[in-house]
Amino acid sequence: MLESEIQNQEEDQFQNSLRPKKINEYIGQERTKENLKIFIQASKNRKEPLEHVLLYGSPGLGKTTLAHIIANEMESNIKATSGPAIEKVGDLASILTNLEPGDVLFVDEIHRLNKLVEETLYPAMEDYKLDIIIGKGPSARTLQLDIARFTLIGATTRIGLVSAPLRSRFGMTYKLDFYQEPEIEQIISRSSQILNTQTQKQGQELLAKCSRKNPRVANRLLKRVRDIAQVKGDGIISKEITKKALAMLEVDELGLEPADRGFMRVLIEKFDGGPVGIGTLAAATSEERDTIEEIYEPYLLNIGFLQRTPRGRMATKKAYDHLGIEWLGHKGLNL
Repeated sequence: MLESEIQNQEEDQFQNSLRPKKINEYIGQERTKENLKIFIQASKNRKEPLEHVLLYGSPGLGKTTLAHIIANEMESNIKATSGPAIEKVGDLASILTNLEPGDVLFVDEIHRLNKLVEETLYPAMEDYKLDIIIGKGPSARTLQLDIARFTLIGATTRIGLVSAPLRSRFGMTYKLDFYQEPEIEQIISRSSQILNTQTQKQGQELLAKCSRKNPRVANRLLKRVRDIAQVKGDGIISKEITKKALAMLEVDELGLEPADRGFMRVLIEKFDGGPVGIGTLAAATSEERDTIEEIYEPYLLNIGFLQRTPRGRMATKKAYDHLGIEWLGHKGLNL
């Protein structure tokens, strides 16, 4: 096994250990939580599976965690997979025919489902039936199987790429938003207790400010700062040790990492702040287009460093100021 794969597995195990199990333990996304509480209770009262749920939002905002919480609240088993992992209709058939009544099927990155697989999923979602073609050519025939009534929970970072027919078959669709700093502080405090790590209030506040409004980033930084506090300090996450750790990790006061700052510098220094097309930016930064759209842009847009215009991406005055670059304005544009 590659070292990178081992590190990814360790990171997944770390995140799993910090995931809340019940909806009352889940911090943030209050409106979504309140709605889900009502619908889950109503389904349990009727002794029916919950309607299918579609969750979307940037990576790390809690889609997978919320899917597991829904299964726990429904007292159901959950089977997890991802869109790219279901390559053939046979793969989907194998998963669906092994579901028990009331089970939850969680499909991450559901927008990446194969088209044939997606179309096979439609009758399964609506009528709990699975159409399988047996044989080939003129002798081929369709066999319809009844499957257990289940709940599909789909998660995606690209809601625009989920086809309209698939999206319309979900009874509930929720967007997970970026978190507020007080919510991130609560998450850091809870994670610290689980990890048996002592954190001071000012250390938590600084960590929350640098966590990009994202629980996954907050927990990752907490793990790194904890390591540095144990080796370079007394094991307590104070404001001073947090500052030292963030400097070592090259994370600035807004949570921007070298890759984020490099991306913005390319936009400003090579293209005079824009506007520039996403394809050109991808080539100039040697990054995949999907990486820019899913990893860099959501947070940069949220903090007002980047604008999307019909002519392309543009850096704002706030980005210039943060990077210490003189702002000369954009001709003919008010930013």
